Amino acid sequence: MPFIFIMLDALLTPLLATGELIATYLVDANQRIYWLYSAIAMAMALLVFHVKKLSYKALFSPAVWWHPSARHDYVIFFINRLLKTLGVIPVLLVMAPLAIGFSGWLEGIFGTQTFLDFPSWVIIGIFTLVLFVIDDFTRFLLHYLLHKIPFLWEFHKVHHSAKVLTPITIYRSHPVESILYGARMILSQGIAVGICYYFFGPTLSMFDVFGANVFVFAFNIMGSNLRHSHVWLSWGERLESIFISPAQHQIHHSDKRIHIDCNFGSALAIWDKLFGCLILANTVTSPKDIAFGLGKSFKEHDSLLGVYLKPCINAIKLLITPLLKLIKSNI
Repeated sequence: MPFIFIMLDALLTPLLATGELIATYLVDANQRIYWLYSAIAMAMALLVFHVKKLSYKALFSPAVWWHPSARHDYVIFFINRLLKTLGVIPVLLVMAPLAIGFSGWLEGIFGTQTFLDFPSWVIIGIFTLVLFVIDDFTRFLLHYLLHKIPFLWEFHKVHHSAKVLTPITIYRSHPVESILYGARMILSQGIAVGICYYFFGPTLSMFDVFGANVFVFAFNIMGSNLRHSHVWLSWGERLESIFISPAQHQIHHSDKRIHIDCNFGSALAIWDKLFGCLILANTVTSPKDIAFGLGKSFKEHDSLLGVYLKPCINAIKLLITPLLKLIKSNI
């Protein structure tokens, strides 16, 4: 085979595989941009604009959808999927051993457990709920740590540097953060399976809708795609004390420091309430005045090169600077 064809094959194969991966996102109910979630979010957005008597042109404004920040989101989405296809972002396959190990650890502490003889639907319901709660809490906890630990914040800043929000902004993340969230998912699933294995035995299944946990499905059809959008949808004080609304997540993306350090939750607001960082949507008197991003002076992620390299450079500096100071003080 001529060298040129070998090179073309080497280039086109991962690109085609990435295109196929992205296409699966539209038909996978575990993905935020699943076609049904997207269609429902669009219907909800149109309803909000109708009730508030807003111009539909603003909903589809090129100033949002074709903003330089949004264009970066689209490219980052593709690049990160390409890195995943190439194996640069590893797929962790340790859930089963982790679950068995965690179950064994419980057995070592509490002794051998006779499996509880509950009706199958009760076991399925408990397992489904345990999966959802542990997954949601670990999402909150990692998100909280990404903000509070300076080294991790350098990578998470990529997500917060978005100056406009679209549903694709959910995928605006640095590969290091993607690896952390992948590890979190494996850990949370391993713990959930390990706990339920200990009490109910190896035959476990969950209530699902199109392959997605029923609670995750419910969260996504409640307008999850509007969290990253310019459509202000609040659920009211009572509900927002339990669940994070799209408006609350938009507050989290505000460039005001008091807002960035609040509403870390994914679906449940109870974790933010426990950690004292919950802000309700009604505390914002003028939602249209919220500016997204990290402030006008922040320019580090205005280029794709900056998005991928600057967090690594800053993180390395954070690690090296104290070491250099220690060496200097001992000279």
